[in-house]
Amino acid sequence: MKRIVVSGYYGSKNAGDEAMLAAMIEVLSDLDPQVNITVISTDPEDTMRRHGVHAVSWLSFGDIAGELRSADLLISGGGSLLQNVTSGRSLYYYLGVIWLAERLGVPVMLYAQGIGPVCGGLARSLMRRIAGDVSLITVRDHGSFEEIENLGIDRPPVEVTADPVLAIHPVDLGIGRGILKRAKADGAKPVIGVSVREWRGWEHYKQVIAEAADRVSKELDARVVFFPMQVPEDVRTAEDIAARMKAKATVLTDEFATSELLSLVGNFDLLLAVRLHALIFAGVMGVPMVGVSYDPKIDRFLGSIGETAAGDLKSVTTEAVMERICAKWEERADFRRKNAELMAELRRLAARNAELALEFIEKYKKK
Repeated sequence: MKRIVVSGYYGSKNAGDEAMLAAMIEVLSDLDPQVNITVISTDPEDTMRRHGVHAVSWLSFGDIAGELRSADLLISGGGSLLQNVTSGRSLYYYLGVIWLAERLGVPVMLYAQGIGPVCGGLARSLMRRIAGDVSLITVRDHGSFEEIENLGIDRPPVEVTADPVLAIHPVDLGIGRGILKRAKADGAKPVIGVSVREWRGWEHYKQVIAEAADRVSKELDARVVFFPMQVPEDVRTAEDIAARMKAKATVLTDEFATSELLSLVGNFDLLLAVRLHALIFAGVMGVPMVGVSYDPKIDRFLGSIGETAAGDLKSVTTEAVMERICAKWEERADFRRKNAELMAELRRLAARNAELALEFIEKYKKK
């Protein structure tokens, strides 16, 4: 039996990260139904209930060390763990878990990581020393590959794959229809989904999204539905934006499971999103999307599918957002065809992460 410990931003009820974990477990288990997975989590009970795997607390280094001693591999990822822009401290925590595994002689894989930006001499030095000693690295985009090169990490060889969520299977649309019906947001009108987040207390982008949502309601005769990827933070931001609108919008306030969010997004005719994994969900479910960037990871993902952001949160304009929305609206039928072809390749690359992990364990156990 292969034993894997997974380190990442799990248990904090961030829908994107929970979707990554769900996808990782799904693909690893599809490839090897006997694989034993333990997750390092901020809420082990929630992780065990949600994902059906064993979990230990992120603060209990004794328990983490105990799990690592019997593990064949530590997976660090997915997500943007190894950066210090959104958090100055988390980088050191995730490097610390990697360092502990290395000291215990446990191989480490950076799994579909979104690397960087890493700022500051100490942080970059620790990245070179600790990440340079891992056994296997895959990154989810070419920007992360370039960041690895810029950090001076020249081993092990790095393979560019794709975000783990892109390997997840599309789900039935009935679940999402039920969510919209309960929220009284169903009917004959087109539905435009909106996913937002708070960012540094900025106000400009909120007004822009409110104005764009008003224009969408009027010009496309569409219903606008805000949905949260992280509760309650995203709900508060959505309610703030909806309050600035002249038209009526629906703000969903519940916390949804990965399958519910995928199905919900699949019911949208178009998605406007700030959140990375909302955009990825749209890709999985074949929904035209317009992204607004707050972080290089947004631009990197959009670039991987031949798209660019409508702007960044600091300088985006209503006209730029509407220009992109109208263009997507006109070409939405063609988008679905092209997206299906593109997603097939990205799904293969996303599954490649799990294949490499299990292949490595097979080779390692034979030594």
